[in-house]
Amino acid sequence: MQERHLFEYAVIRVVPRVEREEFLNVGVILLCKKQGFLKALYEVNPQRLQALCPDFDLEELAAHLDALARIAAGDLTAGPIAKLDAAGRFRWLTAQRSTVVQLSKVHPGLCEDPAEMLERLFRELVQ
Repeated sequence: MQERHLFEYAVIRVVPRVEREEFLNVGVILLCKKQGFLKALYEVNPQRLQALCPDFDLEELAAHLDALARIAAGDLTAGPIAKLDAAGRFRWLTAQRSTVVQLSKVHPGLCEDPAEMLERLFRELVQ
């Protein structure tokens, strides 16, 4: 039996109109510090998003989500936050903010394979 590892995750949400507090789950970010794993997966369903906000700028959203994923991956071209260790990047990305792209509260769990768990959470919470 494989060893189980502590992981933390948050759901990536798009909030087209912050004042209405309506959101659409578009991704998941998962940190497994012991395994050195930090990754974000996202996928936007344009039809669902435009049902909430018909004039939403999908290109701008794509740029924000791409930046989030690049920071999570530690891509040094993503700016100074991407230079932090995985836990530091995760904490910065999951900090509460009132913007169009928000993350849920952080939730813990145990898993054997963080990449597999990320895929599972993505299927359950986003797709």
